[in-house]
Amino acid sequence: MLKTAAWQGSCHSSSFTSGEILCASSGMIEAVRVARASAPSSAKILITGESGVGKDLLARYIHANSQRAQGPFVAVNCAGVTETLLESELFGHVRGSFTGAYRDQVGQLQLAHRGTLFLDEVGEMSLRMQALLLRFLENGEIRPVGADEAHGAVDVRVIAATNRDVDARVAAGDLRADLLYRLRVVHLAVPPLRERLEDIPLLVENFIAQSGRRVSVSPQAMRVLLTHRWSGNVRELRNVIEQTLALLRADVIELEDLPVSVRTQGIKLVVEGERRRQVADELYEALVRDGYTFFEHIHPLFLSRDITRYDIRELVRRGLTTTRGNYRALLPLFGVREEEYKKFLNFLTTHDCSVDFRPFRNGESGCASAPRRMRKLFSGLPAPSRPPEVS
Repeated sequence: MLKTAAWQGSCHSSSFTSGEILCASSGMIEAVRVARASAPSSAKILITGESGVGKDLLARYIHANSQRAQGPFVAVNCAGVTETLLESELFGHVRGSFTGAYRDQVGQLQLAHRGTLFLDEVGEMSLRMQALLLRFLENGEIRPVGADEAHGAVDVRVIAATNRDVDARVAAGDLRADLLYRLRVVHLAVPPLRERLEDIPLLVENFIAQSGRRVSVSPQAMRVLLTHRWSGNVRELRNVIEQTLALLRADVIELEDLPVSVRTQGIKLVVEGERRRQVADELYEALVRDGYTFFEHIHPLFLSRDITRYDIRELVRRGLTTTRGNYRALLPLFGVREEEYKKFLNFLTTHDCSVDFRPFRNGESGCASAPRRMRKLFSGLPAPSRPPEVS
């Protein structure tokens, strides 16, 4: 059963044994549809997608809904062992075949007889191992390492997964085309989490429910979760929620409860996807509405060159429009502490981001009418080309 519950809906288990996979995005719904349709057959399946998107979960879902559900589900990480050990892991070995082989060892292919073998990171196999796997896919025969002949055939359904671009790997000569043809009878392309925004609230609710706590997420915190890039996909999202819950002492996850890296990158994603004219508006909203601060979030983006001097100037102009040219009134808007005022002005001056306050003060002259405390504040600092007025 495929669940597409909304964020406000009831929570359902993401365990494959329940026959449900939580999803609301069109891309993931399509992937699950294909998985469910192909599950009853014995067709080989290739699952592609970035690390952490849920390839293992889909493989288990297919097995649980197949005619082999009562048989074993055996998973092998092809990138986790060396070539020699991988051959022994899959096909087994006979005693004395190599140093340390003190007895015969049954391979994972035999253990998966009448069940499903899940080959994770199959794109990391060497060309030699690819040839051995292709031979097995052709005839189903098992030949353990060190054996003189095959030890019979097994009935195994193979599901493979990789985070690599398989067509590019074939073009580069790193993946055999004939092996790809055998593995990609059915192809499931799992989209990354950043392209499945509808799934995020559903997954967050589920992870919270699994903790056994009654916790909700504020709109500001959810907005940041939706704009984070999630390079680690669902695995990273689970980690963030578990980390947040471990430190949370309230019953609502607020923006400040999320890890700093998530809060900062939330702005970064918005900036990367917008035209330069709109960046200042997005930054301003993040500061004023979502609780970001200038030195904790905006400043790092500038240093990493994700935003430019122009963006900072436009941000300041947006702020001065609100404060009618009053620089000190920017402090609460931008999340700058009173004791950081001098640091804030120095940053604007040093990086040529100062903005003339006078157009925002209805034509008032600035320098001559500036109060004495402003001139005192600037003593010892490089004079800005357009000194701001301090009230």
